[in-house]
Amino acid sequence: MTAGSRGDVAPFTGLGHGLAGAGHEVTLVTHGCFEPLAEGAGIGFHALPVDPRAELESSWGRGLHRSTSGAGKLARMVVMARRLVGRMTDDLVAAARNSDVLLLSGPLGPLGHTIAEGLGLPSMGVYLQPLAPTREFAPPVLGGGSWGGAGNRIAGHGVNLAVEEVFAAAVPAVRARLGLRRARAGAGRRVRERQRWPVQHGFSPLVVPRPRDWRPGLDVSGYWWPRDPDDRLPDPLPEFLAAGPPPVFVGLGSATVPDAGRLSARIVAALRRAGLRGVIQRGWGGLAADGDDMLTIGEVSHAALFPHMAAVVHHAGAGTTAAGLRAGVPSVPVPIQFDGGFWASRLVGLGVAPAAVPLRGLTVDALSGALARATRDPSYGERAQALGTRVRAEDGVGPVVEAVSRLGG
Repeated sequence: MTAGSRGDVAPFTGLGHGLAGAGHEVTLVTHGCFEPLAEGAGIGFHALPVDPRAELESSWGRGLHRSTSGAGKLARMVVMARRLVGRMTDDLVAAARNSDVLLLSGPLGPLGHTIAEGLGLPSMGVYLQPLAPTREFAPPVLGGGSWGGAGNRIAGHGVNLAVEEVFAAAVPAVRARLGLRRARAGAGRRVRERQRWPVQHGFSPLVVPRPRDWRPGLDVSGYWWPRDPDDRLPDPLPEFLAAGPPPVFVGLGSATVPDAGRLSARIVAALRRAGLRGVIQRGWGGLAADGDDMLTIGEVSHAALFPHMAAVVHHAGAGTTAAGLRAGVPSVPVPIQFDGGFWASRLVGLGVAPAAVPLRGLTVDALSGALARATRDPSYGERAQALGTRVRAEDGVGPVVEAVSRLGG
């Protein structure tokens, strides 16, 4: 069960495919617009209402751009999510009634755990970001970084309380519906911690080592690669790739931007100043470029495309960050909101990105300079290739299969 943008869904197609290969019957429960992803993975599907793209393009979604701080964006997102979660509850309960085990993504953890409790089902978290408080780094949804050991943990608890607040109305209603006793706000979180509720995290320990102060039951398994049975590049990509040196990919995924035309012009100018060709992905933000040295594309498999790139410029979402690492090519992260700053700092710290260029500070000079370093200094490519080899050798699905077996699934 997961909710959010494509990046919150696609990794679970790979996880689901792996679980199916281990003999389980798997159903992906998420927004109806993502049903083709489940079909491509050969797993079942149960649709949830709410179109995440439409919500981000609504007045509420556009309002996220008016908040400059991580805390401000999180507060606006909490308000927005509370409006939407009630519309998904009926389908979450219906899907759970036909299941033996619930695997719950971070955005649905508190509500999903309550449903599992009410139906007497075992459950487990399958998170794409580290959500548990730790002294080692600040909460990723606030942009990462570090506020000092105690400050990091305090902020982490604050974020967890904010996540619980999303479900402040939905959880009591579900508890009553499923015959559970009334509970105080935040009781579910305390129960999960007391029971050492298991959570597998779908990122590489080479990228984010398991924090030393995490409790038992919180494990880092490795990446769950999106399942894409068609790894062919659509026309005219092969022809464009063959027409010159490796280009640079630029895409902001599901992020929306205030002025796509102006941003596109800056990106193209930066690429040309750095002497590079570009493959520009429209994404939900609507980027576009013209000229023989630029190609605008729609959805395409990152696993198929990225190995052909000289570098990848992206919004530093968890999924696109992983795809760049897997391909073994340098990155120039352009963090926009929430966990983007966290993953961007990881890329810089690993030496596979020269610098982050936050969207609010994206100028032609800043982006062209970072691109020049990423593509002309061979050390970035060498480190990216070495890390990519190690990341590709990991088995992120295996630990989840074993954990499900321990749950009795």
